[in-house]
Amino acid sequence: MAGWVAASRPNPARAYPLCPPLLMFPLHPQRRWAPGTQCITKCEHSRPKPGELAFRKGDVVTILEACENKSWYRAKHHGSGQEGLLAAGALREREALSADPKLSLMPWFHGKISGQEAVQQLQPPEDGLFLVRESARHPGDYVLCVSFGHDVIHYRVLHRDGHLTIDEAVCFCNLMDMVEHYSKDKGPICTKLVKPKRKQGTKSAEEELAKAGWLLDLQHLTLGGPIGEGEFGAVLQGEYLGQKVAVKNIKCDVTAQAFLDETAVMTKLQHRNLVRLLGVILHQGLYIVMENVTKGNLVNFLRTRGRALVPATQLLQFSLHVAEGMEYLESKKLVHRDLAARNILVSEDLVAKVSDFGLAKAERKGLDASRLPVKWTAPEALKHGKFSSKSDVWSFGVLLWEVFSYGRAPYPKMSLKEVSEAVEQGYRMEPPEGCPGPVLALMGSCWEAEPARRPPFRKVAEKLAREVRS
Repeated sequence: MAGWVAASRPNPARAYPLCPPLLMFPLHPQRRWAPGTQCITKCEHSRPKPGELAFRKGDVVTILEACENKSWYRAKHHGSGQEGLLAAGALREREALSADPKLSLMPWFHGKISGQEAVQQLQPPEDGLFLVRESARHPGDYVLCVSFGHDVIHYRVLHRDGHLTIDEAVCFCNLMDMVEHYSKDKGPICTKLVKPKRKQGTKSAEEELAKAGWLLDLQHLTLGGPIGEGEFGAVLQGEYLGQKVAVKNIKCDVTAQAFLDETAVMTKLQHRNLVRLLGVILHQGLYIVMENVTKGNLVNFLRTRGRALVPATQLLQFSLHVAEGMEYLESKKLVHRDLAARNILVSEDLVAKVSDFGLAKAERKGLDASRLPVKWTAPEALKHGKFSSKSDVWSFGVLLWEVFSYGRAPYPKMSLKEVSEAVEQGYRMEPPEGCPGPVLALMGSCWEAEPARRPPFRKVAEKLAREVRS
């Protein structure tokens, strides 16, 4: 069969586990997947031999280890939780998700339409067909409209103490939580919610995430205690299919919708110095599931250890890791917009990883100024909203100052207003105590007033790599 090849069985006498018998897979060069990588199966394997993994086309698996002959992997199936062997040719990488404005976590939400329009939308009658709309009679409240028999029943959704409720017996943190609940349990309403009536022009984020392989299963997630507090909610420790993870929990439905952009950005990125997205779960809002980076953020790492435990060579390594992560973002034409030591995480083997893409977007103007981290933001971004990789380079200069001062807050004893005015007039921070001369020079070049005069991250990484080697 032209273009196809049989994947051969490894030698059973070797120390690695026996791989499955011959299977036919496309002939093309296979990339190597590291343990922890999520992949999608390209075909069905419904009659596994002992040691093999059963799967259907489109299933998600997590790579556990590679067999020695490089053509097979041991993996864990996301649906069944079973472990077994499968051929590399049966796998593909998950697809990147496009940041599409039509993508909606709530495709069943129709906004301001009347009750009569809702009835028209829910034709022809079908038990469990539903939509949610804003209440015309009671501004601020919502209405759940459900088709049942030949009628459409309208249930007013009330606001009570920051929650939503229909019968005041069960309360929900948002509309997604409510729809999820009544899809499983009809409670006080006429029937379970079976089929959402999608608003014209929207795409279901749940369907698109599942299709691309990024939708994880809630039943495999175990949540632990908080390990941090992000701008939009807690970051929790957890475990997914036996793998330690960090979980960002976003309960506000409007914020969760906005964070779809962050998720879409993260699906495009794979680099050892960027925190890796494992997937998302739609439950009571949005859970963003990421690799767990065990030693916490760089600020706390440096503050709690200090000069006695962290040598200058390690500071240079951390700085180089961040520069290499940012060089990768720069190559993708992505701007982080919130680069700071608090958004750098340190792994068990002391690798620094850039995290928190909450503000990351493709290069373009415009952002809510009230959300800007003033002490880290370049003058042109503060004053004119001009964000680019060069404004990230300015922020990297501030991060260098944080690193070599062992986690001190930049611009000590200065208010945000004083900082923005002083920087605009040419003020630059004094170097941290003991800061090496080449690092000080690099810091100064990052803080050039004219963005074009600042070095690209490629040059920043090259200079730091030379310092690490010297």
